[in-house]
Formats: sequence, structure tokens, C-alpha cells
Amino acid sequence: MTSLAQTLVVESPRHTPRRIPFASRAVGAVGPVLFIALLIQAFERQGVAVWSIGIAYILYDTALLLFTAWNIRGLRHAPAAVPVQNSSFGVIVAAHNEAGVIAAAIDRLAGQAQSPDLILIADDGSSDATTEVLSRRYGLAVPPLGGISERSAVLPALRWLRLPHGGKARALNEAMLRIDTTVVLTVDADTLLEPGAIAAMRAAFAAEPELVAATGVLAPICGPDLQGRLFQWFQSYEYVRNFLSRHAWEQLGSLLLISGAFAAFRRDAVVAVGGFDPDCMVEDYELIHRLHRHAVDHGHDWRVRVVGGALARTDAPASPMAFLRQRRRWFGGFLQTQYWNRDMVGARRFGWLGTAMLPVKALDTLQPIYGLAAFAILIGLVVTGRFAVALPILAVMVAKIAIDLSFHLWSLGIYKRWTGQRDGLSLLPALVAAIAEPFSFQLLRHAGAVWGWHAFLTGRESWGQQPRTAIADEAPVPVPERIR
Repeated sequence: MTSLAQTLVVESPRHTPRRIPFASRAVGAVGPVLFIALLIQAFERQGVAVWSIGIAYILYDTALLLFTAWNIRGLRHAPAAVPVQNSSFGVIVAAHNEAGVIAAAIDRLAGQAQSPDLILIADDGSSDATTEVLSRRYGLAVPPLGGISERSAVLPALRWLRLPHGGKARALNEAMLRIDTTVVLTVDADTLLEPGAIAAMRAAFAAEPELVAATGVLAPICGPDLQGRLFQWFQSYEYVRNFLSRHAWEQLGSLLLISGAFAAFRRDAVVAVGGFDPDCMVEDYELIHRLHRHAVDHGHDWRVRVVGGALARTDAPASPMAFLRQRRRWFGGFLQTQYWNRDMVGARRFGWLGTAMLPVKALDTLQPIYGLAAFAILIGLVVTGRFAVALPILAVMVAKIAIDLSFHLWSLGIYKRWTGQRDGLSLLPALVAAIAEPFSFQLLRHAGAVWGWHAFLTGRESWGQQPRTAIADEAPVPVPERIR
């Protein structure tokens, strides 16, 4: 049977090849060569100029920090969402071997303050106990492969689309064509929505007809052991900065990064641009580029936003290797998308997106190499006893930490006011995280990004099974009366 998802043909610029030619892959050698060159040149200089690459790195990061600070200064908590019923609202839960968490995700969706009109489980060829969970807990008849079930007698909004394994993007595309609601929310099976999340999304789309894509605000949850708490600690503050930065770029109409784990789309817009791209490692991020491109090409006033009142928690990596694998995929997909859309970089017809956001992203492609080189040079200076140079450099780093700390503590209050989120965001842990991060978590993040270069150049990455360390360990989610 021919898959319905094959009717979604991904748009791409005719002059921009989707595949990476061998000559471009050979450019991958530039990364290691650049890293070695940065180390060598440092020891040919005198004084603080030895660390010129580190100073440039700090100045660049500080400039982005100031940009974010300026654009978030007026953030306020969104008014409470009022009941909105003027457009249908569906949810797609893409799942591959998520038997341990799928019930928790469904129950949270069913228990929303404004529950969705349809919850469609896009089962991407699961071979675990997903079938048993869906059939026994929710009374769903097992549909044939490629088929869709009738609505659940236990939870009438719930249906099950059973697909052969083909990856997350193909599962989403197939589900997008089987759903007929005006707005579609994509939720990962390991993501738990807070009670008012869908109400906030409904209100945002009802208030702005031009809104075609929106991301909710995510908070990471990890395992209960010491390592899990440590990773949750660092990632919690990282997520705060990231979502505030997204709001800052939104003010220029240049938001590109939404979280596919919790994002909403106008269905017709997604279908118009060809759906999610199965060839991309980060299909949600890549889709937003095409939505922007399509809007400019066809004269649409389409907008992409962050909805601060739509909150969710997502199972995040709780070990070094799990974290590195996640960041390898994220950064590899970022490079992939940047390469495919390189004609947009600097293009004035895309407004601030072309002249500001995408040039910044072009610089970000080399940021991990520069960051690791700066740290390696500093270690080299200390090991070789060049303390007369190392001490002024450490003073520069202390000044940068002070700037980061000031921004972090100030922005934390803004974030709480914007989202209403309070749990796990205390000032003292934030203080310690800001001081420790440049010498620990940030290096791990850069290492994962460098590994992402390898994933990008080789194309060796897929939507694989991720270990779940948090959701299964939480207290049982209360089951709404109507599905007991």
C-alpha cells in the first residue's frame, strides 16, 4: 500500500541540493585543522593575545546575552486563558517503543483544563508493550498495519494509528493527513503537559490568525539519583536561557527553534510546505525554515511564537553519554538545516531572519570548536607554567562569569513572571550553576556539538530509542474519571 505520507512532498530550493556532496563532506577536515591551528597560533603570541580566540568567544557570547536582555525586559505573565472553542484542536503523539511512558502522556492530555478534540497516537512500528498498553488500558482495537482505530470507548478522543517503522518525521506526516483539526499539537511520548498547556495554546492561535507555529515552554526532568539530579540542575537553567532567547528572536520575527516535543501548528500551513522532512535529524527545526520561506515567497504574514503560558516537562538525558548523543543529533541537524538553507543567510528579502538570525547561526556552526580551543589553550598555559598570562585570562573569565551571573539572576525573575513556573528555580542553585557551568557542563555541550559535526558529515543518525529515567519514577498520574 502506498503511504499517504508520500503525498507530502518537502519543498526545497531548486538551487540548494538536499544531499551533501563528497566535496562538501571533505570540508569536515577543516574542523580538526582549525582546532590545531588555533592551539598553535596561541603559543606564537605574547601576553593576553595568546588567548585572543577566548576573548573573541566571550565578546560574541556577551553580545548575544545583551541582545536577549534588551528584548525580554518587558516580559509579563500572559493572562489566564479563557475557554476557546472556535477552532478544532488535535494532538499527535509520535511514539516508538514508549510503553513505559505512553500512558502517562495520554492521561495528562485527557486531564487538560481544555482537553483536545482528538488524541492520535502515531505508533511508529513499536515492538515493545505499546500494543498491550493501548489495547488493555484504553480499550482500543489493534488496527491493521497502516490503519487507524476507531475512537476509544474508554476515552472517546483517543485513536491509534499503527504504522511500519519509518522514523518520527514519516509518522508525523502520516498522522497529519489522518487528522482533520485546524490546529495540531505534536507531543513526544516522554513529555507531560501541565494542566493549562492546551488552553494556552488554543488561546494563542485563536487570538492570532497569522500564527502558524508555536512552541510551548519545556522544563527538563531526569532520574532521581545523584547523577540525574545533577543533569537536571544544569539543564533546567540552560532551558530557561534558551526559551528567553527564543522570545528575544521572536520580537524580530526571526524565531526558528521550536521544540517538536511540544509544538502546535496550523495543519494547512504544514501541509502547504510539504510536511516534516524525513531526511533531517531535527525535523521540527527544519520545518520552521520552510514555513518562513513559504511565507516570503507567497506573501503570507505567517508568524512563529513562544507561548509562555504553555508549560510541559520532558524526560531529559541523565548521563554523560545520553546527553552527548542528544546534542550530537541536535547539532548535526542544525548543521544540516543551515547547509540546506544557506541561500537565506544574509538575504534581505527574509528581513531580520536573513540579515541577523541566520548570520548568527552561521557563526554558531564553529562556536564549539572555538570554545573547546579556548579552554585547551588556558589549560596549556597553566600546565606549562605561564601563570603571568594565565592569571589575566582567568580575570577575564571571572568578569564574564559575573556578567552571566547578573543576567541569570535577573532573567530568572522575568522567566518566572512570564511562565508562572517556580519549581526547581531557586536563586542559590542558580548562582552555583552559573559559576560551575563554564568549566563543566558547557564543555560537555561543546563536545556533543563537535560530535554533531561527524553526524552531519556522515549522515549517521536516526530517531533511536532513548533511555527514560524520570517519568516512570514519578508518582502515578491521576486517571480522569471518564477513563477509569
